[in-house]
Amino acid sequence: MDFIELAKRRCTTRGFIDKPIGKDDLGRILSAGRLAPTACNKQPQRIIVVQREENIRKVQKAYQTFGATCVLIVSQDKRNALIRPFDEKCSGDLDIGIICDHMMLAARELNIGSVMVGLFDPKIIRKEFNIPEYIEPTALLILGYPASGFLSPDRHETERKPLMDTVMYETYSEDR
Repeated sequence: MDFIELAKRRCTTRGFIDKPIGKDDLGRILSAGRLAPTACNKQPQRIIVVQREENIRKVQKAYQTFGATCVLIVSQDKRNALIRPFDEKCSGDLDIGIICDHMMLAARELNIGSVMVGLFDPKIIRKEFNIPEYIEPTALLILGYPASGFLSPDRHETERKPLMDTVMYETYSEDR
């Protein structure tokens, strides 16, 4: 399918059946993340694949997993971070977002659902998975086969603002 069609079909999934993701499919999803661009090619991502039931329960201490059989703890290595000199903004959060987006699109192409979560307790994840201080847990990417199917790709017609409300040309303007 073409990219716009794939992007329309990707949706947040919050409810999964108890079916593990195959090794080849998981490998394809992880490979998509590996191919994602990062600032200055620093590749800060450090991903922990969580599939064992006892480890899924550890993740659940920090955030719900919606019955998923696979959670990716997507972290960033802060030791070699690219820092914007003008305001000290670290590129790692952007990099992790792009990496997760690549993996979510790859998952959807395989009919695997996903939800990317940033609202979790990183202290719990750090403790439960023995993550050192210089590695920052940034996102949970929860993966699995949807319990209720996928949302309609046509939902964007009513759920997204029109481009004219979010895009400006040449300068910022409140009036359009």
